[in-house]
Amino acid sequence: MILACFVYILRCADGTYYTGTCRDTSMDRRVAEHNSGHYPNAYTFKRRPVALVFAEEFANITDAIAAERRIKDWSQAKKEALIRGDWKGVQWWAKRPTARKP
Repeated sequence: MILACFVYILRCADGTYYTGTCRDTSMDRRVAEHNSGHYPNAYTFKRRPVALVFAEEFANITDAIAAERRIKDWSQAKKEALIRGDWKGVQWWAKRPTARKP
């Protein structure tokens, strides 16, 4: 049996984003855990309810964790481009501000 590994992004009630990883569970279950307060020290605890806005499956947890670390450093605008599936937008937001041309 192959176990699924995911990187996911949740939109919190305050409009911010939380990026995490999970293994061995469904995304519905993971979102339900965040919404139930299962993780009292988590960023999402005081920002409930949360909604799943992005998830990507990986073959192993180390790849999912590497993706999580990259995404956590991104600006909100770049994360929103990823959520929309706007790869040109992701590339545009990856540029230095002085290199961005409309």
